[in-house]
Amino acid sequence: MEFEEYEDSVGLTNKLARLVWNCTYVVAFRPFRLPFFNFWRITLLRLFGAKIGKGCVVDARAKIWAPWNLEMGQKSSFGFDSFCYNPGKVYIGNKVVVSQRAHLCSASHNFNSIKHELIVKPIRLEDRVWVATDAFVSMGVTIHTGAIVGARACVYKDVAPWHIVGGNPAKFIKKRELDLSQLHSNSNHVINSNSTP
Repeated sequence: MEFEEYEDSVGLTNKLARLVWNCTYVVAFRPFRLPFFNFWRITLLRLFGAKIGKGCVVDARAKIWAPWNLEMGQKSSFGFDSFCYNPGKVYIGNKVVVSQRAHLCSASHNFNSIKHELIVKPIRLEDRVWVATDAFVSMGVTIHTGAIVGARACVYKDVAPWHIVGGNPAKFIKKRELDLSQLHSNSNHVINSNSTP
């Protein structure tokens, strides 16, 4: 069988932007690891088009492939060695944790095409989501409010609100409940899938 060449759909402008960003990342982002440089790192991401809310933390060893395709709400974070591979948009809500070495991947290849061209779909992590260590979230996936993706899980389908999933492929483990008695000393209110924080 004779195969056609791989079809590269990424434009020259995008490639040049990534070249400039990668140089900036190596020289001015990654070396500044101390916590008080977080403001500097956030500023660089914003200069390259990222929309980032107040109180966010991006570790110096986190890798953001295309800052212009990243939106973060408030008080969200990327841990060390996490990788946001975002040829497609990545939307992150408020109080979201993307733990160390987690991988968000908003692109793949059309395996039904002989040209094997790049395809992209957005990823959405809604408010209060936690993507744990070494987890993988695939393109087109929405992790709904309050859900947890367990360590080393691989997620290829949407995760329902306040659900905990794990494994490869990720499967439902249990519902998440937050005991708020520490916040409300006079009550034992619990947040679950039927209530809102």
